Amino acid sequence: MTTNHAQEPARLSSAITAAARRLVPRPDDPRPDGPRPEAPRCDGRDPGPRRLPWVLGCLASAVWGGIFPLLSDLVPQRHWGFIATGGYLLAAGIAAFAPRRRAPALAVAVALAGAVVLPLAIMMANGQAQSEVYVVQNSATQLLHTGSPYLPTAHRVIQYNPYLPAMALFGLPRALLGTQGALPQILGDARLWFLLAFLGCLAATWRLLRTSGPARGWLALAAVTASPLVALPASVSGVDLPLIGCCLLGLACAGQGRLYRAALFIALACALKWTAWPAVPVALLLVHQRYGRRPALRCLALTLAASALLIVPCVLATPAAVLEQVVRFPLGLSRLRTPANSPLPGHLLAELGPDGRVASLVLLGAGGAAVALWLLLRPPLTVTQAADRLATGVAVAFLLAPAGRFGYLELPILLALWPRLALGRGTPAAAEPAPAPQPERRAAPAPVTAEARFVAAETLMRPLFQRAAAAAGAVAADAAVEAAVEAAVAEAAVEAAVDAALAADPARTG
Repeated sequence: MTTNHAQEPARLSSAITAAARRLVPRPDDPRPDGPRPEAPRCDGRDPGPRRLPWVLGCLASAVWGGIFPLLSDLVPQRHWGFIATGGYLLAAGIAAFAPRRRAPALAVAVALAGAVVLPLAIMMANGQAQSEVYVVQNSATQLLHTGSPYLPTAHRVIQYNPYLPAMALFGLPRALLGTQGALPQILGDARLWFLLAFLGCLAATWRLLRTSGPARGWLALAAVTASPLVALPASVSGVDLPLIGCCLLGLACAGQGRLYRAALFIALACALKWTAWPAVPVALLLVHQRYGRRPALRCLALTLAASALLIVPCVLATPAAVLEQVVRFPLGLSRLRTPANSPLPGHLLAELGPDGRVASLVLLGAGGAAVALWLLLRPPLTVTQAADRLATGVAVAFLLAPAGRFGYLELPILLALWPRLALGRGTPAAAEPAPAPQPERRAAPAPVTAEARFVAAETLMRPLFQRAAAAAGAVAADAAVEAAVEAAVAEAAVEAAVDAALAADPARTG
C-alpha cells in the first residue's frame, strides 16, 4: 500500500502530460500522435516567389522609359530613356525565365545596372545633367567664396538658386575636387552624393521600422531604386532624393521616440527645400500623439533652432537674392520664367494670365488649409499615417502651384510607399507600438506558439486532475470507513453472542 501511494503523484503527472499532449501536441514531440512534418508537394510547382508581378513591373518600367525619347525635350532624359528601356526589357526576360527563387534578385540587379549605374556613369563621364545639378554645384562655389550660395546679380536662369542653403553642401565635392581628371569628375558630381544620401536614409528608415533580417530590405531598396520613380531623377538630377530620405528618416525617428534625431533630420530637410516645411507640423503632431506635449515642444524647439542655424545666416547675407530666387522664382513671380512648366493644374491656370495666376495661388492656399484642417482633426498616430498626411500635403502643393514638374510627384509617392514596404504585411503592431499617452489602445497580442499552447493546456488541466484524484481518494476513504464500521459492528455482535452463551451455560467457562 505504501508503494502504491508513493507512485500516485508520478501517475497523476503522467496522466496530465499525456492528456495535454493529446489536446495540443508539442512542436518537437517524437510520439506518433505528435505533429507530423508537412508532406512534400507533388504537383510539380516551385514554391518560390511568383514571376508575374516582377515581369509586369519590368515591362511597365520599360514602357515608362520608352516614353522619354519620344516626348521629353530634355536631352539627359532622352538619353536615360534609351539606355534604361533596354535594361528593363532584359530584366523582364530574366524575371520570366530565370530560376524562380533567384529571378527577383537577378531581375532587380539587371534593372539597377541598366537604369541607374550605366546611364549615371555615362552622363557623369560626359558631363551631362539637368540644369539643377549645375545650380547646386555653382552654389557651393559661391558659398565658399562669398559665404552665401546666392548670387546677388543673377541675370540668367542657370544663375538662379531656388534651393535653401543646405542644398549647397552636396555641391562641395565639385567645388573642392574640381573637374580635372576622371576620378574628380565622378566623385565631384552632386548626383552621386544625392543618391548616397537617399539610400542611406531609406536603409536607416527600414532598420527603424522593420525587425526582420536585412536581406529582404536590401532587395526592396534595390527594387525601388531601380524603378523609374528613382532611377530617372538619380541619373539626370537627384535634387529631391535627399529631401525624401530626410523626411522619411525624420518621421521614422519621431515614431520610434528618437526625438532629437527626428528634429535634426527634419531640420536638415527643411534647410534643403521649402517643400519639406509641411513635415514639421506632421512630425510635431505625431510626437504629441505618441509621447505627449512636452516631448513635442522640445522636438519643435530643436527643429526650429537647427533650421534657423542653417538658413538664417545666408538669408541675412543676401536677403534680396533669397526673396527673388527662393520665393518668387518657384512661384513664377520673378523676372525670369522658371523651366518647371509641366502641364499640371496650377501651371495651366497660371498660363491664362494674371487672373489665372491669382486663381492658382488661391487654390494653393485653399488646398493647404484643407490639408491642415484634416491634419488637426485626424492627427497621425503611426509613421505610416504621418507619411500619408505629408504626402497628401506636398502632392496638393505640387499640383496647384503655378510652376511645377511631373517629377516632383515622386516625393509624395515615395513617402507613401516606403513606410509600407518597411513595415510589411501583418507587422505594424510590432513595428509601430501604441502611443504612450493612450493606454486604452491595446497592442496586438503576440502570436501563440504550439509550445505555449501545450504549456497552457497542461497548466489548466493539472487542477482538474488533482481535484478528480482528491475526489476519488475521498470516495475510497468513505468506503474504507464504512467497511471498518461494519467489521466493528460484526465483531461486537460476535462478542455479545459469545458472552450470552457463556452466561447461559456456566459449565463452558471451564
